[in-house]
Amino acid sequence: MNRLSRRDILLRASALGCSLAASPLVTPLAFAKAPWDTRLIVIILRGGMDGLDVVRPMGDPAFAALRPGLQDGDPAHDLDGYFALHPALGDLVPLWDKGELGFVHSVSTPYRDKRSHFDGQDLLEAGTVALSGGVRDGWLNRMLQEVPGLEADTAYAIGTGDLRVLEGAAPVANWAPEANLRISPAALRLASLVMEPDAPMHAALAEAEILSQTAGASGRGGRGHQQIARFAAERLREDARVAAFSLNGWDTHRAQARNLGRNLTTLSETVTLLRDGLGAQAWDKTALVAMTEFGRTARENGTGGTDHGTGGLMMLAGGAINGGQVFGRWPGVGENALYQGRDLMPTADVRAGAAEVMRAITGVSQTALETKIFPGLQMGAPLGLMR
Repeated sequence: MNRLSRRDILLRASALGCSLAASPLVTPLAFAKAPWDTRLIVIILRGGMDGLDVVRPMGDPAFAALRPGLQDGDPAHDLDGYFALHPALGDLVPLWDKGELGFVHSVSTPYRDKRSHFDGQDLLEAGTVALSGGVRDGWLNRMLQEVPGLEADTAYAIGTGDLRVLEGAAPVANWAPEANLRISPAALRLASLVMEPDAPMHAALAEAEILSQTAGASGRGGRGHQQIARFAAERLREDARVAAFSLNGWDTHRAQARNLGRNLTTLSETVTLLRDGLGAQAWDKTALVAMTEFGRTARENGTGGTDHGTGGLMMLAGGAINGGQVFGRWPGVGENALYQGRDLMPTADVRAGAAEVMRAITGVSQTALETKIFPGLQMGAPLGLMR
């Protein structure tokens, strides 16, 4: 029997009906035990996070003119005299000061030009150069397949959902928080697919998703991201060593100053809850990697937002990372430096950053990383992301 792709499922969702059992805002958490001590947490930021707003190149003379409206409000937090951190991430500045927070700027997957969330996310989670080629599993699962001695016993499975980055032959399990929403993940993705070609409708859906996330899944455990962070920390304190989940709603076509701030507050809370829940000893042995399918346009648009772009940002956190730095080769945002005259130019493959972290944690060989886990990747010189 042929396996259905995410797109197949979406296209059939209207005929099959939609489950109300899971939140569309946060996909189920997945875990896997592993024979090493350092914890690896991977967060997929769905929707295209605006890296230029999250870590702002205030020292670039061309930056201010591109985004006059997006710089209003509270001042950003200076990081190194050149880059500054979005005000909504102010609670994470102490982690930066301790070397437990870092960023890799101007990164992207090999995906170019069409700027579709669905293709971009599929490629990000598959870890391949292109969507063709028959690769069905995710790069994080392929990494687990390369580790000798991986235990078959995995953590809890509660709820349903789709997290391709951990799909594959290696044993993993799913868990999802309580939900109190009327739309399922399949229904939301179907709506996104239908509305993506229509910019105003797509923008309206993206804003509605962010507003829904603010209400979130309530219940005794708190909102969805809070439940996930607490549960993840609990399991990672024990036997689990790998956790992956996603946070949605990063598609900020309009009212970005308000909407991005909400999402960054959620991300900040998630990181803080993970740190507190893990405790100092386990946090010191943790590497968190947050990735998005693509960045956004360098210029703000006419509705106070930004549109789908190319170069983006990777966030790193945890005591195992070599933080307090903005890594990567900065291309600048002058007119001649932009990709196609509109986007931040990618100067590195986002897969290389993830590969460097995994190699440091697991000892998986560079050959395996470049040929099996991330086919077609050329890692290049290490950036020094890990301690």
